Parts: sequence; C-alpha cells; structure tokens
Amino acid sequence: MRSPRLAALELRRFGRGTLPRAALVALLVLPLLYGALYLWSFWDPYGRLDRIPVALVNEDEGATANGRRITAGDDITEGLRDSSAFDWREVSEEEARRGVEDGTYYLSLTVPADFSRRVASSSGDSPETGALRVRTNDANNYIVGQISRTVFGEVRRAASTKTSRSFLDQIFVSFSDIHGETVKAARGADKLNGGIGEAEKGSKDLAAGLKDARAGSGKLAKGLKDLHKGAGTLKDGSSKVADGTRLLAGKVNALNAEAGPFLKKNEKAIGATARFVADTAGQLREDLDALAEKAPAAAKEAREASGTLDTLHRERCEDADEPDPACPELKKAAEAVADASSVADDVSALVTGHRADLKTLDGQLATLEKQARALAGRAPHLSEDLDDAVSRVNKLNAGAGKVAAGAKKLDKGLATAETGARDLDKGVGRLKTGADDLSGGLFKLADGSEELAGGLHRGAGQIPDYDEAQRDERTEVMADPVRLVSRDLHKAPNYGTGFAPYFIPLSLWVGAMVAYMLIAPMNRRALAAGASAWRIALAGWLPVAAIGVAQTVALMAVLHWGLGLRMARTAGTVGFLFLVTACFAALVQWLNARFGAAGRILVLALLMLQLTSAGGTYPVQTSPDFFNALHPFLPMTHVVEALRRLISGGGLGPVWTACAVLAAFTAGALALTALSARRRQVWTLDRLHPELSL
Repeated sequence: MRSPRLAALELRRFGRGTLPRAALVALLVLPLLYGALYLWSFWDPYGRLDRIPVALVNEDEGATANGRRITAGDDITEGLRDSSAFDWREVSEEEARRGVEDGTYYLSLTVPADFSRRVASSSGDSPETGALRVRTNDANNYIVGQISRTVFGEVRRAASTKTSRSFLDQIFVSFSDIHGETVKAARGADKLNGGIGEAEKGSKDLAAGLKDARAGSGKLAKGLKDLHKGAGTLKDGSSKVADGTRLLAGKVNALNAEAGPFLKKNEKAIGATARFVADTAGQLREDLDALAEKAPAAAKEAREASGTLDTLHRERCEDADEPDPACPELKKAAEAVADASSVADDVSALVTGHRADLKTLDGQLATLEKQARALAGRAPHLSEDLDDAVSRVNKLNAGAGKVAAGAKKLDKGLATAETGARDLDKGVGRLKTGADDLSGGLFKLADGSEELAGGLHRGAGQIPDYDEAQRDERTEVMADPVRLVSRDLHKAPNYGTGFAPYFIPLSLWVGAMVAYMLIAPMNRRALAAGASAWRIALAGWLPVAAIGVAQTVALMAVLHWGLGLRMARTAGTVGFLFLVTACFAALVQWLNARFGAAGRILVLALLMLQLTSAGGTYPVQTSPDFFNALHPFLPMTHVVEALRRLISGGGLGPVWTACAVLAAFTAGALALTALSARRRQVWTLDRLHPELSL
C-alpha cells in the first residue's frame, strides 16, 4: 500500500465517531487559539497606553525672569493632559505616593515647587537644572516602568528644548544688543581718540604744575613741623592752666560751701559794717588832714607852755625866798607839760617826716572807704555774686579742660598732618615722575585708541544683528540642533505585527506536537506488514503535514481578517508557512518515533531552546553566549528571520536561506524517521516492556 493511501487511512480514523471528529477540530483550532490569542492579547499595547492610570503632581509655584512670568510646570501638565501617553490624573503628592504603593497608579510624575525657578535660572548668574521626579513600582508592573522611561525621556527632552528656546532667544537678543552697544563703543572710541590727544597736552601741563606743587608741599611740610612744635607747647600750657582752674574751682567750691550760708544770713550786718568802715575811714582821713595841719602848731604851743611853766616854777619855787606851797603841783604840771611838749615835738616830727606815708595812708583809707561803700551797696547781693562767681569759675574750669583736650588733639592731629605732609611731599614727587611717564604713555595710548576705534568698527560689522524672524529661525535650530530623521524601511504598524514572526511558528510547532499526541508517528499496520521504512515514515508524516496546512490556513485567515495583520507578501508568507509546518511535523515525528514517550519531552525541550535562541523578542546578542551558540543551528531562527521579511518587507535573501534550511531539516528528519522505522520492525524486550509509557 502506498504512503498517501496509508496517510488517508490514518486521517479517516477521525471520522468514525463524535470524539475523534471533535479531536480533529481541536487539533485544527489549537494553533489558532495559541497563536491568535497571544497576538490579540498584545496586538497594539502602545496604542492603548491612555488606559494606564498615572498620577500627575504639579507643585510648581512659577517664577519671573526678565520681567516675564514663567509657569513651566503648568505648560508640562497641559501638554501631558493633551497627549495620549497615559491616563494622567492630577492628584496631591501624598495621594500619588500612596497610589503608586498600593497599585492604584502604575507610576507618578511630580513637577517640584521650584521647577520654574530653576528653569528661569538659566538666564541668571547661577543656573540650575530643573528636575522632574518619577516614582515607579516594579511590583505593580515591570514593563510599565520600562515604557515610562521612554515616555518621560520624551517629556524631559521636550521641556529641555522649550527651555533652551527661551534661553537662546535671549542670547540672540543679546547679540543684537551687543551689536548696538559695539557701534556705540566704536563711536565712543573715536571720541576717545580725540580726547586722548587733549589729555596728552594736559599731562604735560600737569607735570609742570606738579613741579610747583612739589615746592609748595616742601614748604607745607616745614610749616607743619613748626606748627606741631608750637602745638606741643600749647598742649603743655593748656594742661597746666586746666590743672590750675581745676584747683581754683575746688577751692572756690569749698569756699562757697563754707561762706555761702554765712553771706546769705549776714547780708544786712555786712552792709552796716561796711558803711561803718567807710564812715570811719572818712573820719580818719579828716583827722589825718587835721593832724598834718595842727601838729607843728601844737608842738610850738606845747614848747611855749613848757617854757612858761618852767619859768614860773623857777620863779616861785627855786628863786623865791619862800617857796610857794603849790610848788609840788606846779612841778608836776611843768613836768607834764614838758612831756606833752616832747610828745608834741615827736608827733610834729613824725607828721613832718612821714608826709609821704601819710599821703599813702590817706590814699589807702580813700580806697578802703570806696570799697567799703561799694561793699555796703553790694551787701544785699553778696550771696548771688558768690554763686555767679562759683559758676563762672566752674565754667572756666570746664573750658580749660576742653582747651587742654583740644590742644592735645591738635598736637596729635598736627603730628599726623606733619607725617602726611612729608608723605604728600614724597607723593607729589612720585606724581611728578608719574606725570612724566603719563605724558609718554598717553602718546602711545593715542596710537592704541586709534587702533581700538578701527577694531570696534570692524567688530561691530562682524557681530550679528538679528531681527525677530531670524532670531526665531536660529533659536529653533540651536534649541534642537540634532534631529533624528528616521526612515523606517519596513515599518511594522503595531506591536502584534512585529511579534507575529515569533508567535506564528510557535503555534505551528505546538500544533504539530499536539497532532502527534493523537496520530502515531509510524503506522502500526505498515510496521506489522513489513512495509518499506520510507513508506512508513511518509505515511506518518503526511497526515500531520496536511493538518498543519489546514492549521496554517485557519490561523492566517483569522490573523489577516480578524486582527488586521497586513503582510507585504501574503502568498509568499502562506506558502513559506506550509514549508514550515512540513518541517516541524517531520522533526516532531522523528523525536516521537525515535524516543517514544521520552520524545514528547524532547519535543517540548527543543521548543524551549528554539524560543530562547531565535531572537524573536530581544536581539539574540543580548542573550547569554549559550543561546548565541545555538542561534544559527535551529530551524526557528531562520523561520523568524524569513517571516519578518515576508510580513514587513525587505530583501528575500533570508527567506531563500530559510527555505533551504527547512528543506534540509525536513529531509533529514524523514530520513531519521525511516531509520527509526527500520529499527522498529525488529522486536526487542525493550519494545515489549518499555521503561516509560505515556
């Protein structure tokens, strides 16, 4: 019996009952469920990111820069709300933290309170970087965290670009300002050039004037030296005066303390006494005048009286025969008159010999009389005069102290002035030298200022002066100088299309694996009948290959018309998948035929090795070396690469390589299955009693 007939007989078994028919339908639908459901579940996850709840916290307080209000936080918030990146929900910082922790929100974005201030600082003296805070929680979902890094990276770049535009616009405005100021500076340099010529002439005059100033500063230094010496003498004298007035004030105050109360109490008595002294002095003056006038006459009269008494005594007592009884009294009278005459002579001699002294005494008595009368007149006011005198003395003392202090400061100041005058003299000398140097330097400066004016005119012509349109154009370019001009040669429109080359062969492998759970890899009748090994291998392979073709048609129909899979080469894709299912059927058949029940485990293990080394999700270079070593030698690697070119487009080189590889694997697997069939035609104890049976 030929192999196709044996295969048909194998398939005909599934039409003999309800369960076999159901099993055949399940076998046909299983790859569809496996592949289509997987692709459907994440067909376009990036297109549905707006369903992911994300907390948005805007604490920005805004800022002011160059008179313009900046609200960077509000701008970012508004832009995010208008975008479809996530389901943005504005909440408080505490609610965001709690929501990310308990899973209410997958992540949160916080605009800090100082965000605008930091952005605005770029135009100030201390620029700072604004920071957006992102909080993620991989315990909620790891992939969302990875996606957020891409989304927030775009947010950061957009915010940075907008900030850069503002900053660069100010720079270009500054260029225009610098251009205008440079033009002004060039004009000023022209004026400076003319002014420096005049300054050069003035410097010569300055040098001549400083020569005269040097002579004057020398005289000033000498004069201040003499003045300082005199100030020292004044300081010493004023210090002594201050000491004297201090002593006088002390005594006057002490006298006032003692005499003040007495004067207040005895003002009337003092006045009466003074008047008495004045009257007495006047009387004494009159008596002195009379004494001076009458003393000589009295002396003469006394002498005459003494002579008369002496004569009388001699006549009556000494010469008389009989003395007069009155002789003793007469003698006493003669002696008394003689004494009086002697005194009168003495007084007369005293008055005559001391006329000058009497005149002085008269003057002193006149003064005493005058002062006594003045004292009598001032007696009612003596206590007030004393208080006034004490006050004046105290003021004198205070003034003398200030004079002494001032003299001391003056002496010190003049010492400083003397030193300063000496320094001034030296400084004027240096100024004279400097003025001479200045005159020479200004000559050179005149040449330099002319070059400066020319350079500023040339520089003003080189500094750009942008108008508003030019500023906008340049700001746009410099804020985002490097643009990514991407050209996707064969763009996959969505996530599902990109992963279809990975999940389609996976579902077809699973379909072949399940098919050989229901269909024997080698026909028992043909084995028992001793049919050829190749016929047995083909008879076991053709039914599963046919089922694989039906699985492929059903799977691709649902993917194309149900999910919307668009293929660059639809017919080529379907035809290639027929080859794929034939190859997978041959490989699974051989593993089951050669290893029996253990072969089913090996089929699953081979599937795992192919999935991990095919590079269907991440590039295989990102996998460990073990998978990189397996990558070129497993069929699913070439299937994935070929399907990418057939579905998304591109060169067909990998497709032809994959066809050759799949054909080789198919032929090799069928040959190995035939070899296993030849071995199975020989019965052994292991076949009669297998170690493992599933």
